[in-house]
Amino acid sequence: MDVLWAPWRMEYIQSPEKRGKNCLFCDKLKSTADRENLVLYRSIHSFVIMNPYPYNNGHIMVLPNRHVPDLHGLEDVVLLDLMKVTEHSIDSLKRVFMPDGFNIGMNLGKVAGAGLGEHVHNHIVPRWTGDASFMAVLGEVRIIPEHLRTTYERLYPVFNA
Repeated sequence: MDVLWAPWRMEYIQSPEKRGKNCLFCDKLKSTADRENLVLYRSIHSFVIMNPYPYNNGHIMVLPNRHVPDLHGLEDVVLLDLMKVTEHSIDSLKRVFMPDGFNIGMNLGKVAGAGLGEHVHNHIVPRWTGDASFMAVLGEVRIIPEHLRTTYERLYPVFNA
């Protein structure tokens, strides 16, 4: 049996947010500690945060400031802002990482994979030709080549230029 140690996951598993006491995203939105919370960008109606457990380097999320489980009930101005911030995020990621493409999507509801389904969010995952290497295919292991803080420091000035 192969064992893959990922002790950094315990913080996520045991976090109060995982147990449903608070909305992780709302807490980070209310905080002013953007760097510590990996918040990259704030607009009037939306914000961008890095995924601390990324599928790929540069994996980010775009969220409305309003706490809602899906897109229903969001005003048109908020929906437009969400899409404009998504567009800005793609442009920023292109400038920094030069990916070959992107996976962009929302998981709506627990059965769709929404681990934090009470606050709707877009996932944006940069993709590169060949990024599904033998490690992911054979070993079911994904390699993230850059530390989250380094990625944050590279992305923050581009998002906020």
